Amino acid sequence: MSLFTLALVMAVGLAGPLLAAPKRLRVPVVVGEILLGVVVGRTGTGWVNADEPVLSFVATAGFALVMLVAGSHVPVRDKALRVAAGRGVLLAVVVGVLAVPAGLGVAALTGTGHGLLYAVLLASSSAALVMPVINAAKLDGSAVIATMVQVAVADTVCIVALPLAEDPARAGRAALGALAVIAVGAVWWLLLWWLQARGLVERAHEVSKTRHFGLELRIALIVVFGMAGLAQLLGVSVMLAGFVAGLALAAVGEPRRLARQLFAVTDGFLGPVFFVWLGASLDLAELGDHPLMIVLAALLAVGTVVVHASVRLVGQPLPLAVLAGAQLGVPVAAVTIGTRSQLLAPGEGSAILAAALVSVAVTAWSAAAAVRSAK
Repeated sequence: MSLFTLALVMAVGLAGPLLAAPKRLRVPVVVGEILLGVVVGRTGTGWVNADEPVLSFVATAGFALVMLVAGSHVPVRDKALRVAAGRGVLLAVVVGVLAVPAGLGVAALTGTGHGLLYAVLLASSSAALVMPVINAAKLDGSAVIATMVQVAVADTVCIVALPLAEDPARAGRAALGALAVIAVGAVWWLLLWWLQARGLVERAHEVSKTRHFGLELRIALIVVFGMAGLAQLLGVSVMLAGFVAGLALAAVGEPRRLARQLFAVTDGFLGPVFFVWLGASLDLAELGDHPLMIVLAALLAVGTVVVHASVRLVGQPLPLAVLAGAQLGVPVAAVTIGTRSQLLAPGEGSAILAAALVSVAVTAWSAAAAVRSAK
């Protein structure tokens, strides 16, 4: 990959802020980045080759950082979280229970035999999409915190359950890998807590700020990339590693300087690269060769909205309920595992990613509706 290609990817990523700028539209930044990625990728002009190894590597690093920032935005230390945590878990459970018959029904209608995989997809959420939308829209309140808990629970559970549903032969190893990544995240949290209790974090912060060392950022990047590397080695998605590392930062209290630095690196560079790459990797034209897969994509997209919207029956505001259905990491991981292990039918991976893309588009409506309802 040349630097011209990187410049092109970054230029395409500017579509996100440009579409998000008009307050009337309220299009989440990542929506524009993904959609323009589709235009310049496999489906469109082909200017960006998503299979290019260096670009894929940089995008993977971006995904890990996006999840780190998403996890760091979970209000773990907020007292309101304790009140809303139970409700958030309840929302995730309701969606998960309803997703099982829905997923089995989709598999029966399309004849793919992947009912459990579809159930995991329908139940999943994406902290990488939902958290930035909530922060950008400045949404708050107990219902919003419950949504954040729901998304965090669904993200974690679904990424662990995905190998069991899609490739049972690897389920044991994947489960152990997920536990190992979570255990390393717990050790990282304990170490941060120990260092903070002894004033060493504050001392390092002052030295870094005075001498312009950037120590906090360097250490955070070493940890998240180290955990992401461990996840790859053990056959687990890097999204889990990034999210767990972010939760550890949130639990001890992320310094504002580090938050600004992570924002700059993620939202200014690696995050846009990942989202543009994700859009470029979609081959929506493949669906035209397999009409049944178009039906599958439609059923998964509609099923995601319906299953998540069902929590309106237990009192959750409809815009927030639909917002929690935004999907990203789990569908990407599902297609990655399925393609590598040749578990998916022709066009099935494209159908899964197309349905996820629809959920991203729905995110724009739900975010705007949530802001209007909050006024």
